[in-house]
Amino acid sequence: MANLPVEGIPTTIDEMLALLSSRDYLASRSLATVLFLALKMERPLFLEGEAGVGKTEIAKVLSAALDRPLIRLQCYEGLDVASAVYEWNYPAQMLEIRLSEAAGISDRDRLEHDIFSERYLIRRPVLQALTSEGGRAPVFLIDELDRTDEAFEAFLLEVLSDFQVTIPEFGTVKAAHPPIVIVTSNRTREVHDALKRRCLYHWVDYPDARQELEIIRRKVPGCNEALSRQVVAYVQKLRTVDLFKNPGVAETIDWATALTELDRVALDPETISDTLGTLLKYQDDIARIQGGEGRKILSEIEAELRAVG
Repeated sequence: MANLPVEGIPTTIDEMLALLSSRDYLASRSLATVLFLALKMERPLFLEGEAGVGKTEIAKVLSAALDRPLIRLQCYEGLDVASAVYEWNYPAQMLEIRLSEAAGISDRDRLEHDIFSERYLIRRPVLQALTSEGGRAPVFLIDELDRTDEAFEAFLLEVLSDFQVTIPEFGTVKAAHPPIVIVTSNRTREVHDALKRRCLYHWVDYPDARQELEIIRRKVPGCNEALSRQVVAYVQKLRTVDLFKNPGVAETIDWATALTELDRVALDPETISDTLGTLLKYQDDIARIQGGEGRKILSEIEAELRAVG
């Protein structure tokens, strides 16, 4: 494996893989490649995939590994400019107006200039990401964009195209150093093509069994090897079942942690039934696996693991 970069962003894909691995994030080479290109080309990266596959974690890892501040915009239905970008400190502005009136100041242009100055501007995540300090641009995470509406998507076009935002009363704020932008979507709805065109794109899939086992080894070091293999095999098999919500990597880690806390060294039907709430989050899914489906999966993985020694 390549050595870590001495400073700044990685200069090769191997360095990017090493950087991610140093923070216990096991990425595929294709993901490392698109991350490398996003940083080199100063383009936003749009990550799409099922919930729980590690999209948000990528931004956190980059922030920690590159020693950049992480600014997170958590998206939700109804998100507007005041919550995401900026708003004015109206109480302070009103106080300034009254004090000016009391002092007999009648220059309206001067007063308007004063109250719409940076002194009264409240910076929300988008504006914070564009006004980095110390020459080190932050990692800007726009998380779960698919939860917002199309109007907010349209607003983001200026931000993602030119790394700038226009405030009518104040002017255009442009980033001196473009932030590292990571946009995530769980694909609950399609994001407009106009926004995707401004980004590099990558589909983040569930890890294969080898990768997921290594994740458990790193994240749950107290889990013994035999149990780790059973947990990963069980979860991998579970994802092939038609469930309402497949378990993500975070749930696999939680399950392995829970089993370790219970001092289990192997899976059995009773233990699986008692701990499914750490792995599955919908009652219909839990009820299905607690029945014959769960025992069938356990029998299959036990036979497969015995076959490979």
